[in-house]
Amino acid sequence: MRILFLSQRVPYPPNRGDKITTWRLIERMRREHDVHCVAFSHGEADRAGARQLEEMGIPISVFDLSPKWSRIRSLPLLLTSKPLTLGVFGSRALQREVDRLVPDVDLAYAYSSSMGAFLLPHGNLRRVMHFAELDSDKWHQYVERTAPPMRWVYAREWKTLLSFERELAHAFEQNVFCTPLEEKVFRREIPGAPSTVIRNGVDLEAFAPEPDAAEPGHVVFTGVMDYFPNVDGCRWFADELLPLVRERVPDVRFSIVGSHPTPEVVALGEREGVGVTGFVDDTRDWLRRASVAVAPLRIARGIQNKVLEALAMGLPTVGTTCATQGTDGTPGEHFLVENEAVPFANAVADLLLDRERSLALGRAGRRFVEDNYDWEVCLAGLDELLDGA
Repeated sequence: MRILFLSQRVPYPPNRGDKITTWRLIERMRREHDVHCVAFSHGEADRAGARQLEEMGIPISVFDLSPKWSRIRSLPLLLTSKPLTLGVFGSRALQREVDRLVPDVDLAYAYSSSMGAFLLPHGNLRRVMHFAELDSDKWHQYVERTAPPMRWVYAREWKTLLSFERELAHAFEQNVFCTPLEEKVFRREIPGAPSTVIRNGVDLEAFAPEPDAAEPGHVVFTGVMDYFPNVDGCRWFADELLPLVRERVPDVRFSIVGSHPTPEVVALGEREGVGVTGFVDDTRDWLRRASVAVAPLRIARGIQNKVLEALAMGLPTVGTTCATQGTDGTPGEHFLVENEAVPFANAVADLLLDRERSLALGRAGRRFVEDNYDWEVCLAGLDELLDGA
């Protein structure tokens, strides 16, 4: 089968959440099908990734996207009923390329609603919409965490994007989500549209435990650091939780590991015991050296790759309900869940002070992902979906 795959970012190298998922989807598809990718490039790293895909025999059409300029370009949409997202990820050149390729493919697969927009004109084509999660729900959560005027902008985006997602969902043959929870939200907000779940996985060979490398008192967070939920979570941990942990573990260190740190995140690195790395070649180097992983997200839905990777490394993990609810594990058995500052900080300190308990929790987390989140098992549903289409 000939498949056209649309992605917001060049899906290689798989070094951030969305790129991990899109690369795994494409890698699985190309085992039995011909795949042509169309994607936006967000810089030279993406263009280099596109060249690597070409070298692997995966044709890709790439279109440059300037985040700053695209946001400015989307502002006139405030005078319409369209979501700003469609302006940020709008491209006449990309649309022309999709239009050119469509006659020669059997199926189109769009990852994210903004890429699904490019397939709406092609009603005669079999189309799959991989939402992973409803972006409108994310903006709804932003409304609850921000003040005017951005609260008003986010509220508008929530409502206009939900309307667009409803149009997409009913137009496509199938809609894909990463967890049953996301599918439940979808069915509540967009009843009557088809849906299925294909869970994210984790590379169990690459993310393997090395407990002897752990540094005492070292706490780590991994994630792209210009993403608002990550920024908000790290700020909360540094402001409120870390001082509480330090009362019990004076030499505690908190490493914020991830690319594109905002000025606000960089400023956190100036505090005692806080380090901000910026881009690193391999987050596993930092996970190996940590004693505890944290996911203090107050805005999140779906499954968090950062949680799966920490568990796969055998790293005891403390997260909020938001950060862990997409992972079908048992709090207290596979990871710890706390939503308030004092109990969250105490959970981290307890693990730092009790090495045996920490190791036991890490082993349980590793066994859990081995049993449930091997990519080969998680993507078996993709084969069935493509066969059905």
